[in-house]
Amino acid sequence: MNPIVKLLAQRIALSLLLLLMISVVIFVGTMILPGDVAQSILGQSATPEALANLRAELGLNDPPVARYFQWLFGALQGDLGTALTSGQDITSAIGSRLSNTLFLAFWAALIAVPLAIFLGLLAVRYKDRWPDKLISAVTLASISIPEFLIGYVLMYLIAVKLRWFPSVAMINDSMNLWQKLNSIALPVAVLTLVVLAHMMRMTRAAILNVMQSAYIETAELKGLSTFNVIWRHAFPNSIAPIVNVVMLNLAYLVVGVVVIEVVFVYPGMGQYLVDHVSKRDVPVVQACGLIFAAVYIGLNMIADIVSILSNPRLRHPK
Repeated sequence: MNPIVKLLAQRIALSLLLLLMISVVIFVGTMILPGDVAQSILGQSATPEALANLRAELGLNDPPVARYFQWLFGALQGDLGTALTSGQDITSAIGSRLSNTLFLAFWAALIAVPLAIFLGLLAVRYKDRWPDKLISAVTLASISIPEFLIGYVLMYLIAVKLRWFPSVAMINDSMNLWQKLNSIALPVAVLTLVVLAHMMRMTRAAILNVMQSAYIETAELKGLSTFNVIWRHAFPNSIAPIVNVVMLNLAYLVVGVVVIEVVFVYPGMGQYLVDHVSKRDVPVVQACGLIFAAVYIGLNMIADIVSILSNPRLRHPK
């Protein structure tokens, strides 16, 4: 077997195994939560007979192992179960919520990724000069400030004082694209500020590491401009670490967006999860946790694959 194909197969197999292990952790974690699901549904005034009947109906009396495999096989077939509190099909409910979260993450990534790479290249071009110091200081400050604080500050300044954008990011199918973009402007701005710093700093560090190579010195001796050396020689050879950090931040845009969705009351996966955690709706929590884990592991797997394919020593072994 080709070594690169073997390595890719190993990465995919490890990702699937990790997802299976996380599904066990999610299931066990929700099972050991304090409280009684039947009690939370029927209320404190429910009779013991009613509680016993509901537990039997929900399958809460079945062995945990049997319940886990029933849940896992259902998830593999696209059946995530039914919400206990609303009786709604979880798959259909999550479909619209996940599309909203992906819509928010897409526009944040569309702004953050090119801007981060551009700022990283600019910082390398003017290394140790005022543009580099200014970019590093601003990005370091954005890393240090909690995202919810950035959200509330922007909400106060831009939505309340200046009234440029709405403070609540509500979208629905009846809105056109411009109305949706206007509604999500503030959460997109917050997410961009949060992930921009990590990607810019990694881009800068990766390119500076490559700039110490001998072939970079050769390119400089040929009389190429500094920007051409960085863009045509250093940047292509630093793709692997940059892709890794970009994928990690894209995973955050989908998985770690819970706080931002709650702050701006955005109808995404994060808000859906928080609403049902407070109701102790275990099937919804399990489904959201599994989807978040699958997205995070999937994006990291893509980063590994791109790193392998971008490595010339693996593509052209001696």
